[in-house]
Amino acid sequence: MDFDSDDELGFDEDYYAFLNVSKQATKDEINNAYRSLSRVYHPDKHLDADNKAKAEVLFNKTKKAYEVLSDPHRRAIYDSLGIKGLETEGWGIVQRTKTPAEIRAEYEQLAEERAERRKQQRTNPHGAITININATDLFNPYLDDLSFEDELDIESSSIIPSVEISGMNFNQSVELPLTQKDTCTLAGQLQTRNGTGGGGINLSWRHIFSHKSWAEVEMLAGNGPALSLKAFRTLSKRFFWNGGTILQFTSQGIRPGIMSTLALQVDKHSVTYFTYHGGLRSLLSTSIVKDTEFGLYNFSVQVGLPHSFVSFNYTKKMLNQELRLKIAVKGGTFGGVFEYGAEKKVSKHSWLSVSVAVGVPTGVKLKIKLNRANQTYSFPIHLCEEIMPSAVFYATVVPIVVYIFVKKGIVEPFHKEQQSQKIEKEKQKNRVKLIEKRKEAQAAVDLMAATYARICNDEENKKGLIIIKALYGKILDDSSESEEVIDVMIPLQCLVKDSKLTLHQQSKSQLPGFFDPAVGEDKFLLIVYTYRGQSFEITIGDNEILRLPKPAHRSSIT
Repeated sequence: MDFDSDDELGFDEDYYAFLNVSKQATKDEINNAYRSLSRVYHPDKHLDADNKAKAEVLFNKTKKAYEVLSDPHRRAIYDSLGIKGLETEGWGIVQRTKTPAEIRAEYEQLAEERAERRKQQRTNPHGAITININATDLFNPYLDDLSFEDELDIESSSIIPSVEISGMNFNQSVELPLTQKDTCTLAGQLQTRNGTGGGGINLSWRHIFSHKSWAEVEMLAGNGPALSLKAFRTLSKRFFWNGGTILQFTSQGIRPGIMSTLALQVDKHSVTYFTYHGGLRSLLSTSIVKDTEFGLYNFSVQVGLPHSFVSFNYTKKMLNQELRLKIAVKGGTFGGVFEYGAEKKVSKHSWLSVSVAVGVPTGVKLKIKLNRANQTYSFPIHLCEEIMPSAVFYATVVPIVVYIFVKKGIVEPFHKEQQSQKIEKEKQKNRVKLIEKRKEAQAAVDLMAATYARICNDEENKKGLIIIKALYGKILDDSSESEEVIDVMIPLQCLVKDSKLTLHQQSKSQLPGFFDPAVGEDKFLLIVYTYRGQSFEITIGDNEILRLPKPAHRSSIT
């Protein structure tokens, strides 16, 4: 469950599920499904006035599903955006000469752009907060060397380790679009360390000349006024450049600085950067970055003042768990550092990362960072000025224990309660529609009576596939009286053809004669059937594929 989830529990029609065809179904398969349902729901097949009225509703639904899926253009839009896409104003002006793949790509791109715009509207400000914490008293190695007499001389106030905030940094910026090609950005910074600090404010204006180049001018105020010029240019298909210069006005005169980066696209996943910084402190660096679906590699070499170093970073991407494992090694004239950690997606817009840095002469540091949309909150905690096993152990274990405790004891119960409230709210909001779905399912079952009798007779004569019991819903037991479980034996038997039954990877609630008895909950389908005189039983999840008969189902006999 996602704390930030914006998804709504809906009742949108699934035309594929209603026709019981896969999303890759051919035109012939769609035609056959339409003809099969038409034989059941066509109003002319029913003489009773009540049944004729029910058949008209279901036949119109069948016809609507067929009309959409049999039209390649409408099907492409439906696949991308669902029924809402078909109802969007202006879809009819799409050029009929475009292929379904082109239309699908176009609509997917538009949908992504709309989603991105909504996200930017919600999280337009960019910010970063860093709180430096000094907790070296927790692992002071010299306290262990004190004798008993020395301990008696220590004041009682010093017995409790001192944990203090040694520094803070605040950065915030807001973008102000002026035109489609011009953007103004207002930003501010504040920093303090050991009781002293400063700050600044800067205003920048960026103009986009084309998709290949832009330029930016920036004015800064704080530690003396400054003027900065930046630019970006794509030189060729594989080369691009960005750079700039800064002029800082001080009481000693003007301090110039320059920065230039040339990048080379080595292959699809790799980029090489060459960077030069000039000014009071000059440096030259080069780095190779390889970013693949499963990992990120970064190797860098820097030569300059005050330090030169070599570093290597590797990030393992575990997409299924929405987890990234990181290690980094850095060594140079300043000393050496080894860092390891993990980054976990904790909600739709938030990532939490924790890492431990062990180095000389820095000691042991625990780094905690939370990225939420465009906001970053960092908490570097200095645990020890020397490398101590106890500091490394607690820096590694404590965050894991705290994360598990908070997740299991606070977050997951909160999410569960929130989801329950959301489900109940959706049920109340869609109560009328749910009643209509229930009536529609019952009407479909009533109309299946003749078809059901015919199929059962045919299957019994050849000892084929006979559905004895079929329950669908949240709780599966021997009773179908629960409001969250419905009897679907007749609808399933009517889907049997030539002693075979196939259900595709879609919610079964959309099948004719079905409805959703447990909105928002996990649902299952229990089927007990006979084939060639033998009994079988199978239980599947709501979206699982099912093919009957199957010998393996005999192992589930009750």
